[in-house]
Amino acid sequence: MPTAKLHQLKMAATQMSFLSTTSRRCFTVDSVILSPHLPFYTTNSLSFSLIAGKHPHFLSLRLLPALPLPPRSRRRTTVFASTMAPTTGCSQEALPPPLDSTSDPPPIFDGTTRLYISYTCPYAQRVWITRNCKGLQEQIKLVPIDLQNRPAWYKEKVYPANKVPSLEHNGEVRGESLDLIKYIDSHFEGPSLMPNDPAKKVFADVLFSYSDSFHKTVTASFKEEGVKAETDAAFDFMEDALSKFSDGPFFLGQFSLVDIAYIPFFERYIPFFLEMKNCDLTVRRPKLAEWIEEMDKIDGYKQTKTDPKMLVESYKKRFLSKV
Repeated sequence: MPTAKLHQLKMAATQMSFLSTTSRRCFTVDSVILSPHLPFYTTNSLSFSLIAGKHPHFLSLRLLPALPLPPRSRRRTTVFASTMAPTTGCSQEALPPPLDSTSDPPPIFDGTTRLYISYTCPYAQRVWITRNCKGLQEQIKLVPIDLQNRPAWYKEKVYPANKVPSLEHNGEVRGESLDLIKYIDSHFEGPSLMPNDPAKKVFADVLFSYSDSFHKTVTASFKEEGVKAETDAAFDFMEDALSKFSDGPFFLGQFSLVDIAYIPFFERYIPFFLEMKNCDLTVRRPKLAEWIEEMDKIDGYKQTKTDPKMLVESYKKRFLSKV
């Protein structure tokens, strides 16, 4: 890495702080330590991630103790989903049936904006939630695909990657769920789902970058007895992340794309761990419990939820079929 860019990273990093909810101490950044085992994510040309000592799977920052924080006040202001989350256009809609190998294709590239999804895919659910919370039910048409019997025309004429989600818009088809939720938020009308606060944008990029690694860490423990220490630490990080901003119960304080990125997976983790491992992931994690409760109040998300029993059975078949 060029010396000038590394210096720029260090200068940016020194302006950040991370609150460890375990020790209630504030840490300032001394220097950036790059892990040779993990990719180096970029954020507006500045690349870094945050770490608490108990989360070794993150990119590392050397942390120096600073002055202790004053004791927390017993009084705190909580902003609930009913006031923070957008509700525009979130009336219940009639959902079309999934298209399979016997179905004819829609009139592709006729000027209609289409979101190709599966009703049970968590990645597609991210984009579906974003569409709903932006109030775009009329502007973006849902086209559900049966992934177990998907039509040949989807790969041939719509999206060669042959997976969901994908978005047909302005004569082009785009994919990748995190890219799509950002694209819809920035290219369509409706309430913004990202804050203007620079510190919150930085932390949002950290959490976006971690989402795939988090999912792999959690699912790697499915075949193990009990809950692995690494998996427990990953959920503890989520609890700590929900404590970073005090202006609401969501990851960035206010409801945002970060919450949308994570909630489809927690919708699956919670019942799976409860049934298969007799483990309630919200025990000892009050912030996580509150976050899930507030997310369940958001109409744009509620419309996308699947029967928990169906989700557990799906995860059993996918991850435990060879056990």
